[in-house]
Amino acid sequence: MASLDSFGARSRLDVGDASYEIFTVDKVEGHARLPYSLKILLENLLRTEDGANITADHIRALGSWDPEAEPSVEIQFTPSRVLMQDFTGVPCVVDLATMREAVRDLGGDPTKVNPLAPAELVIDHSVIADLFGREDAFARNVELEYQRNRERYQFLRWGQSAFNEFKVVPPGTGIVHQVNIEYLARTVMERNGQAYPDTVVGTDSHTTMVNGLGVLGWGVGGIEAEAAMLGQPVSMLIPRVVGFKLHGEAPAGTTATDLVLTITEMLRKHGVVGKFVEFYGPGVGAVPLANRATIGNMSPEYGSTVAIFPIDEETLRYLRLTGRGDQQVALVEAYAKRQGMWHDPDAEPDYSERLELDLSTIEPSLAGPKRPQDRVPLGSAKTLFRSALTNYVTAEEGGSADEASAESFPASDSPTYAHADDPADQPHDIVSAAAGANGRASNPVRVTGDDGARFELDHGAVVIAAITSCTNTSNPQVMIGAALLARNAVDKGLSRKPWVKTTLAPGSKVVMDYYERAGLTPYLEKLGFHLVGYGCTTCIGNSGPLPEAISAAVNEADLSVVSVLSGNRNFEGRINPDVKMNYLASPPLVVAYALAGTMDIDLANEPLGTGSDGQPVYLNDIWPSPTEIEDVIAKAIASEMFTRDYADVFTGDERWRSLPTPTGDTFSWDGESTYVRKPPYFEGMSPEPAPVTDIAGARVLARLGDSVTTDHISPAGSIKPDSPAGRYLAERGVARHEFNSYGSRRGNHEVMIRGTFANIRLRNQLVEGVEGGFTVNHLTGEQTTIYDASVAYQEAGIPLVILAGKEYGSGSSRDWAAKGTMLLGVRAVIAESYERIHRSNLIGMGVLPLQFPTGQDARSLGLEGTETFTITGVEQLNEGTTPRTVKVSTDAGVEFDAVVRIDTPGEADYYRHGGILQFVLRKMLAH
Repeated sequence: MASLDSFGARSRLDVGDASYEIFTVDKVEGHARLPYSLKILLENLLRTEDGANITADHIRALGSWDPEAEPSVEIQFTPSRVLMQDFTGVPCVVDLATMREAVRDLGGDPTKVNPLAPAELVIDHSVIADLFGREDAFARNVELEYQRNRERYQFLRWGQSAFNEFKVVPPGTGIVHQVNIEYLARTVMERNGQAYPDTVVGTDSHTTMVNGLGVLGWGVGGIEAEAAMLGQPVSMLIPRVVGFKLHGEAPAGTTATDLVLTITEMLRKHGVVGKFVEFYGPGVGAVPLANRATIGNMSPEYGSTVAIFPIDEETLRYLRLTGRGDQQVALVEAYAKRQGMWHDPDAEPDYSERLELDLSTIEPSLAGPKRPQDRVPLGSAKTLFRSALTNYVTAEEGGSADEASAESFPASDSPTYAHADDPADQPHDIVSAAAGANGRASNPVRVTGDDGARFELDHGAVVIAAITSCTNTSNPQVMIGAALLARNAVDKGLSRKPWVKTTLAPGSKVVMDYYERAGLTPYLEKLGFHLVGYGCTTCIGNSGPLPEAISAAVNEADLSVVSVLSGNRNFEGRINPDVKMNYLASPPLVVAYALAGTMDIDLANEPLGTGSDGQPVYLNDIWPSPTEIEDVIAKAIASEMFTRDYADVFTGDERWRSLPTPTGDTFSWDGESTYVRKPPYFEGMSPEPAPVTDIAGARVLARLGDSVTTDHISPAGSIKPDSPAGRYLAERGVARHEFNSYGSRRGNHEVMIRGTFANIRLRNQLVEGVEGGFTVNHLTGEQTTIYDASVAYQEAGIPLVILAGKEYGSGSSRDWAAKGTMLLGVRAVIAESYERIHRSNLIGMGVLPLQFPTGQDARSLGLEGTETFTITGVEQLNEGTTPRTVKVSTDAGVEFDAVVRIDTPGEADYYRHGGILQFVLRKMLAH
């Protein structure tokens, strides 16, 4: 649709032999003082001005933005494209297929349900690191991936042929966010003769990785992404923008991971939830693009909507490196300079708040054992690990430190290892270290590994060391650094400990290309870091099982063992069901901990092991210098690697191309499928929405504490046989070894609803002392699963509520955290505070997000969760207004005014219609 162009902003930009229509922001008063990110929003409004959703008043409001004001002005942002990964993308395509049928059943044209903006899906979340440490690990894992996911992949191939503007990057190609920065992102779009900023919404919260490339984008729920694909703008408030000034240069021996963990800690402490973060200042030029992408990637971990870098020479250098054409690079430069979007290191735009970081103060760091914002300086890692361990074990478990002394493990009975005759394989003694300080428990267990190696495991043993995830595998500095450290370790005669599961899952094929060119692959493989797949693997819970002997020992002795991964998420229960403590670290440190085999080591002062010369080997002895890393990068990485690997990116290999593909405008559902089923969202839907109603006689399904993440809510990880989802699959003849993961079955709502709130680490205060997806059925007083209780309540016609603490719904932008909540019969959530995406997703599924009064919570109000709740005042929404508060009362006499967290008129429309999909569908029918 053509812009009304009330400001006369339409202009031309000539670049080489091409000419583009553009909308210049300098026609709007106040543009010059705006931060980079708001200039992008301003251009977006100018180009999409229609006089209804986007008006001249909205444009003026953005031009006159008050950085000190709290967000109150709603605007409609129209992203240039939509990005999806397969876990979240499959339900998107399922919903679009279902919408086609709903439109047809209501008398409309089903082909109207079609992406109106480019939509790209990368299959990267389905590969599981089942096999590791062997040459054929990659081939066998991909083979297993296709066996498990055949139905899903056939469905996605149907979607690629049935929907216009929908493309799929097949399995075994790379991680969505790395593929995005290396290939899909344009920085400046060229479409239908227009040039404009590349903007994106994605169905993964780490969509923000592309912020490092100057692209404004963030994660949304799948339901919001579907609406954006169907031409609906994203409703948002003009945000506060935090200026983060950088100066100085990072010291030798530190990595991008150390930088981003420091920034994460700073921004979490400052408080940036719902805000834009923008980096500026003289230090920006000293931050390589890959490091910028790493910082942007972690935006969800510190809670901001975006964490963006402006366009500069480094942006252009990266675009050239990754094979973008000369005309595209020239367009990016010319457009940014014409629009005032080119970074000026001396500029001081208006910002709502400001922070500053001297890069020279960065120090080597980890984060853990359960949150990305809990930074651990490497020099304090041993001490802080021991302190954290007290939350997982008690001294009584394995005897006190005094009881677990050397007498318990005499030298004559010391453990043997896979290559005990090789002095390089004599490990740091985790047993004596575990027993030696702070009076903490030691509980060593003798194990004979699956390969015959004999050793002892104790608390703190590193059982997973994974170079994985988009955050770091996109970064040549840390990836080359890890490989050089591996080479140096091998040259010294060191090897990984036999209890460590080592995996390498790069974000794109380019990584293996430059490893091969540099001759570094053999060293990584010598330490067990064989390629296991191009996908998210460990960071999303696809770490695969531990070897049977390790798993059995861990569970029988209830050991608190550790994973170390180069990812962005380390929440409880996420990485592996056998692993209680999880640490984020740079790829070089992942290799180092694989050599050490324990978290109970001071890597700054204690040796990793003994070299082949009989001398102790310290981390400093094998850590590569920055000059060495840069020299290898210069020789090993070339632009043609990117152009070659991405030349046929949507075509796929023979296995992908040979999949039988259904045809037709509507999908033929297979009633026997346990992967893809038609969801019930539009059943009985009328052309006009029914009035919203107050909530009466509601019971509490779960009473939860602080920092309940979407990992706790949304089904994820493996499906246990004795769980409601496991029983559902078994009843349909699915063998246990074919259960696959919840993520792989996101297209089946019957599986997903049974896994909602079923995380093994969920702590529902209605069942004190019990972890997992359990609750009390207040109708009978019996403890049961949350799913079974919800069925009983729904059969009795009783609505449900959730009580929660602070930061409810933090973590990934998982639409199933909201979809599952709604399908369980939950009408409202009452929390102390929300993470942005989940609050929005709840509204998108017709669930009312409410907030306790400031300074109050369930405990202070005397709520136990056994009460019956009534919520009145909701019906004011039928009058076209959103009440600021509603009255909550219980049969126990507790009353309070809950804040209604429907924050924009657009969200109110979605709630009135019962959800965003219903709103879009009815709007579609009206036209």
